[in-house]
Amino acid sequence: MYLENLVLDAADPQRLGRFWEAVVGGERLTDEPEGFETRLAITDDAALDLCFQRVAAASPEQAGPVRFHLDLQGGAHQAEVVERLVALGARHVDIGQHAGSGVPWVVLADPEGNAFCVMEERAAYAASGPVAALPLASASPDRDAELWSWLSGWGEVAGPAPRCLRHPSGRGPLLELLPEAAPKGPAKNRLHLDIRLEVGDDPDLVAAGIAERGGREVHQPEWGELPWRLYQDPSGNDFCVLPARDG
Repeated sequence: MYLENLVLDAADPQRLGRFWEAVVGGERLTDEPEGFETRLAITDDAALDLCFQRVAAASPEQAGPVRFHLDLQGGAHQAEVVERLVALGARHVDIGQHAGSGVPWVVLADPEGNAFCVMEERAAYAASGPVAALPLASASPDRDAELWSWLSGWGEVAGPAPRCLRHPSGRGPLLELLPEAAPKGPAKNRLHLDIRLEVGDDPDLVAAGIAERGGREVHQPEWGELPWRLYQDPSGNDFCVLPARDG
C-alpha cells in the first residue's frame, strides 16, 4: 500500500481544483462535475494526486490552528510567491499565528477558506518541491508516526517537527507530525489522505494492522455503500483506504 491522494472537500471542485492546480503546477487528471484531480509529481514514477470532491456542506472554517493543511515552498522568493497566490484568488487570514509577532511564514486561505502557509527558506524543504510539507496535528507524534509510516511507506527524516516522514526517494513534501493544540472535535477534516492498497493486500489484515497501531475504522451507514473504507488515526484524523486497482 502507498499514499496516493490528498483529498479536499469542496463546494465547487472545479474552482478549487483549478486554483490548486495553478498553485502547484499540477498535471490535470480528471475534470468532472463531482470531482477534479490534478497530479503533483514527486519523481518520474511517484506522485501525489490532489483530489477535490464535491460535498453538500463542508465543515465550518476553523478560527484557530487547523489540524491538517499544506505548507507551500516560499524560500527566498516568499514575497513573490505570496503575491502570485493572492493574484490567483488566495487571501490573507489570521488563524492564531499572532499577526505582528514576527513569525516567518505567511498564512493565506484558498477560495473556499482552507488555510495554508507559505514558508520561509528552510534546509529541510530543499527537496520538497512546490508543497514543502503536510503538517498534521497529533496527540502523540511518536505513536502516530509509526502508523503513518506503515501506511504510506514513507521513512523518517530529520525536520522541523517532532516526527517527519518523506517518500523513500528523499523527495517531495514532508509529512510533519505536530503536537496538537487541542483534541480533534467531531467535525470531519476538510483535508484528508487516501492510502491505496496494492494487488495482494488483504483489506481485513490492513484493518487489523491499523487497529494494532491505535487507529480505528469509522462506519457511516448514511453514506451508503462505498468502495473504500474510512478510518481515523489514533489522534482522530480522518483517512481512507482505497481498494487495489485492477490489473
